[in-house]
Amino acid sequence: MIIAKHIHLIRIWFSMVLFSMLLFGTNWSNLFGQELITNIQGRETTSLDAQWHVIVDPFDTGFYSYRYTERDDGYFMNRKQQHKSELVEYNFDTSPMLDVPGDWNSQRKDLFFYEGTVWYKKSFDYSLQDGNRLFVHFGAANYDAIVYLNGKRLGRHTGGFTPFSCEITDIVKPKDNFLIVKVDNSRHRAGVPTVNTDWWNYGGLTRSVTLAEVPETYIEDYFFQLNPEDPNEVIGWVQLEGANAAQSVEFSIAKAGFSHTVQTNENGYGEFSASIDVELWSPDFPRRYGVSLHAETDTITDRMGFRTIQTQEDQILLNGEPVFLRGISIHEEAPFRGGRAFAAEDAEILLQWAKELGCNFVRLAHYPHNENMIRKAEELGMMVWGEIPVYWTILWENDSTYALADQQLREMITRDKNRASVIIWSVANETPRSEPRLEFLRNLIQTARDLDQTRLITAATELTYDGKTLRLDDPLIEYLDVIGVNEYLGWYGGKPDDIPSHHWETSYNKPLIISEFGGGALQGYHADEETRWSEEYQADVYRNQLEMVDKIPFLSGMTPWILMDFRSPRRPLPDIQDYWNRKGLLSERGNKKKAFYILQKYYRSKIQ
Repeated sequence: MIIAKHIHLIRIWFSMVLFSMLLFGTNWSNLFGQELITNIQGRETTSLDAQWHVIVDPFDTGFYSYRYTERDDGYFMNRKQQHKSELVEYNFDTSPMLDVPGDWNSQRKDLFFYEGTVWYKKSFDYSLQDGNRLFVHFGAANYDAIVYLNGKRLGRHTGGFTPFSCEITDIVKPKDNFLIVKVDNSRHRAGVPTVNTDWWNYGGLTRSVTLAEVPETYIEDYFFQLNPEDPNEVIGWVQLEGANAAQSVEFSIAKAGFSHTVQTNENGYGEFSASIDVELWSPDFPRRYGVSLHAETDTITDRMGFRTIQTQEDQILLNGEPVFLRGISIHEEAPFRGGRAFAAEDAEILLQWAKELGCNFVRLAHYPHNENMIRKAEELGMMVWGEIPVYWTILWENDSTYALADQQLREMITRDKNRASVIIWSVANETPRSEPRLEFLRNLIQTARDLDQTRLITAATELTYDGKTLRLDDPLIEYLDVIGVNEYLGWYGGKPDDIPSHHWETSYNKPLIISEFGGGALQGYHADEETRWSEEYQADVYRNQLEMVDKIPFLSGMTPWILMDFRSPRRPLPDIQDYWNRKGLLSERGNKKKAFYILQKYYRSKIQ
């Protein structure tokens, strides 16, 4: 495992290098060093969440000269007019402001459809304790972010839904620091996701920005989970970063009477396994423990649950017992106010709605959601499907595309691997079959297995429709632990009352999750069951879908599409959609549609 850990770090670096060189032509010296500091909530931090000054720059004037060469005096220099005749064509201090975290699309009407560059600027003072180190940490920036402090370029991160950080120890000043971030949410054919999606491309610093102060040698990362094969054994590792990397590190849980010390090597890495006696986390009993990691130079605390998740033939086992996943899909759309969800309050509302529906499981589609969702799910006892945006028509044979998918998978797992709520990693959604696609996804699956052997792997695979038979025959299934599949009988094909006559076939002895089904309805619009967009039509889809799926013997769960209506530029129908995907069981204002109660009744019948 020690050798594997170092290989993982090398692969992380290679993926970042390859993606940046091929897609953006970034110099090696400008790359982030992948300082993915885990458990940012457990650190000594200073929040930079506030209003930031912004400059909208659709032609990238602040980055490129009129000859389209990269400027060395761009907006990141934060220039001020030194004398009255000097030409300076921008001024952050007199420019408008936007909330951070937040997306620009929902904050300003003139930016509702905007895709391009916006420059963000925040000034701050900071007194760094002697001998300590300081990092600026971004929960996410959609999509491509270049970060500067006091005019010095720190690095670049691509991918709109995963965290990144960079060290500013040698640059930060006690007074008058200016942090500038160039954020560009332009879609790219070689990107992940690619140009064609079914959700809003919210741009900006969409999650919290913090300053994290740590000792010179600090606990950078750690893993602490039950052995899937033995709930009385915990397995783990720790990674220190700094000059004094060889240390003893104690893992302890006071309320479980657990303590174990591991010795890190000269590279700061140490692994262990030990006996443990803890009450197991589950939806009915979401037990969490205070966990402490105490190194010679650093201490960090966490709250964690402990559980096992496995498969046995066509069943999913939670803590060794069969479990039916009563789920729902969720997009990261903020309830009530609209825009990108990011706050703990957003997570509380969305997950409480899911609990009211009768769910014990949520699919966080189609990208890693904010960390508040993952942590709140663990607190509330909600199991989670985590996913990366390998979606639809990815460029399977493009090396930079693969590198970016690999990077986002690693960053998601790095952030969430210690959360008991996460039971499934998903590597793709609705991707068309081909040999290059199969190789691409097989490699991602192997990456996920290398990084985390305590969770299940899935993807939303492709079905074959043969008359009334739905056949699970996607070759990708061979490499998955759990089969995921989307189908929209009664909405994109056929009528609702025809759904129950279909049956399912599989040659794989694996559990199935129907990861999407459903139909659209405008909340408050009532008509007969044959009228599209009425609540009655959507309810009829659900009634007939549930009659059909209840006869699938190898079904282990479902996550119908979707909890709440969400914005999508693909959905322009006036007076019905108005750029909202209306497949939610609730409106964006939280009003329940008829189908909500149909699924709720079904889930209540499934509670063991």
